[in-house]
Amino acid sequence: MELLLQFLTNTGYYLADYRHFLMWGIGILFVYLAIGKQYEPLLLLPIGFGVLVGNVPFFKGFGLGIYEPNSVLHYLYFGVTTGVYPSIVFLGLGAMTDFSSLLARPKLMLLGAAAQMGIFFTLLSALALGFLPKEAASIAIIGGADGPTSIFLTAKLAPHLIGPIAIAAYSYMALIPIIQPPIMRLLTTKAERRIHMPDPRPVSRKELLIFPVIGLFLCCFLAPASIPLLGTFFFGNLLKVSGVVDRLAQTARTAIIDTATIFLGLTVGASTQADVFLTTKSVGIFALGAIAFSIATASGELFGKLMNLVSKEKINPLLGAAGVSAVPGSAREVHVMGQKEDPSNYLLMHAMACNSSGVIGSAICAGILWSFNVG
Repeated sequence: MELLLQFLTNTGYYLADYRHFLMWGIGILFVYLAIGKQYEPLLLLPIGFGVLVGNVPFFKGFGLGIYEPNSVLHYLYFGVTTGVYPSIVFLGLGAMTDFSSLLARPKLMLLGAAAQMGIFFTLLSALALGFLPKEAASIAIIGGADGPTSIFLTAKLAPHLIGPIAIAAYSYMALIPIIQPPIMRLLTTKAERRIHMPDPRPVSRKELLIFPVIGLFLCCFLAPASIPLLGTFFFGNLLKVSGVVDRLAQTARTAIIDTATIFLGLTVGASTQADVFLTTKSVGIFALGAIAFSIATASGELFGKLMNLVSKEKINPLLGAAGVSAVPGSAREVHVMGQKEDPSNYLLMHAMACNSSGVIGSAICAGILWSFNVG
């Protein structure tokens, strides 16, 4: 009987408390949203299951937890804390990105830049609430609506906040169909939502080949700290457009990015151990993240309206909502909103152009914030 009682006191059933139950509820919610609602399943399913894995109670010192040296999860988490997984994801994103629409209408880059305003507003808000500068910078990048970028910057500046920041960033990306449409309707008129974008001009192969090289130098000279992200991003795009390494491009946008996404999601989810995740800072991060994402969406749309005041060629201001780098969720939502007003209005390719500029913009902002805090 004594041995049986000793065994039971070593099980997770005995060690569990209310915090574990709360985290299990969050993990199950993520899994339900991924499977039942199909909200960003490639992200939420591994993260949700990772939350379940990371919150199985255990005795400390057995080499089991993600924060314990020499544990298997700790070794897998190495790719998060060093920024390896986000860089690999950017490689795959580059190999999937078509810059034709953006090069055909370069002014759409301005919408991607305008949508980054949420980052800097949230930075000031986080500082005002008492967060340390490095923590505030990590929270602010959620406004870029880019999970890998948020994880990359947080790993460099505030690694103790990776769990809540990553969960917040991916949660708001998954909830785009709920968050963005009300803002779109509030800030645009029915007539504006019906604006048709003209067909883009043909883009030559030479332009597509030159762009990743020029983009690399322009962006990385501006923010050298963004090299780990944008270096791999533009390299992946060059693999795609070169036409001479189709095997490498195919691998980058399938097997490599899928592998990185699996380990990134699982370990980020597992990093939300109840004793680390459930803090007052986590609550503040989720609140500021929602503000950042909303302001990013609004600033992109408002800038689109401003461009219509000074430009002869009208731009559908809905495209500003795709300036956040939540690929491809925000672009898809812009297209759906436009088609609700006019079924013949096809905005997807233009929205994807804003999406791709948003990816670049958020990576540049991450590099600037990193440089600023390190300096």
